[in-house]
Amino acid sequence: MVQNILRGIKRSAAAIHFYQNLAKAAPDQKQQNKILQAAKKERELWREFTQLYIDLTGRHPVYEAKRISFLTYQGGVKRAVEIAMKDYEEYRNSYASTLYLPCQELFLKACQNEADQANLFHALSLIKERVMDLKDYGKRPFVINIDNATEKNENFRTVLWTGNHLQVVLMSIDVGDDIGLEVHPDVDQFLRIEDGEALVQMGNRKDKLDFEIEAYEDYAIMVPAGTWHNITNTGNKSLKLYSIYAPPEHPFGTVEKQKTSHQSSDNEN
Repeated sequence: MVQNILRGIKRSAAAIHFYQNLAKAAPDQKQQNKILQAAKKERELWREFTQLYIDLTGRHPVYEAKRISFLTYQGGVKRAVEIAMKDYEEYRNSYASTLYLPCQELFLKACQNEADQANLFHALSLIKERVMDLKDYGKRPFVINIDNATEKNENFRTVLWTGNHLQVVLMSIDVGDDIGLEVHPDVDQFLRIEDGEALVQMGNRKDKLDFEIEAYEDYAIMVPAGTWHNITNTGNKSLKLYSIYAPPEHPFGTVEKQKTSHQSSDNEN
């Protein structure tokens, strides 16, 4: 009986770690929240198993939880279904093998939990991520997962949406490269880093960039009109960011696979 409880502790601990990693790979906030809620339920179960073990043995459990890996989000979701179904069977067998009421109640609760987890992850496995071509969708109503689109973009510059008063542009900067020193006299600019790290430089003169700061994933950068600026990839992977220009800066539908030679020197657009 005690060994079955210890196995329950190890299963719950493994599931907590697995679900937390899977939530990080979720394509949107809604799916991420559902997986984190599943991890919360596993943590509650782990606490109850642990307390029951202590009550029965008078000592804290010593164990090593299994690390569950996955290559893709969809693969991880399918793996979660398989694990929940397997754990359900294990808990059901443990329930049938004991007559001690507190253990029966906890194993029964664990069975219901795993059935709920299996249903949840099965539902998530049926969700197909909306795949969109990265092109200019302005001037029409448009909704997209900007994080996924930015990380998917492999071009130096891809204009995603051009309206009358602003423009959204995706950028991918190679390791050690930069966007090129530039200034937009009549355009305010917002940039957000989705992946990677960078050195941000700005100043009122192109030969005096006296504003300098490191920026990382989820950092936002605001560039006032008329300010010389440059952003350099200081990380070990492509720098993924998107930029909002107000008003638009580039022609509708602009796609630049690589930084052109004129962008390697000072630009005044």
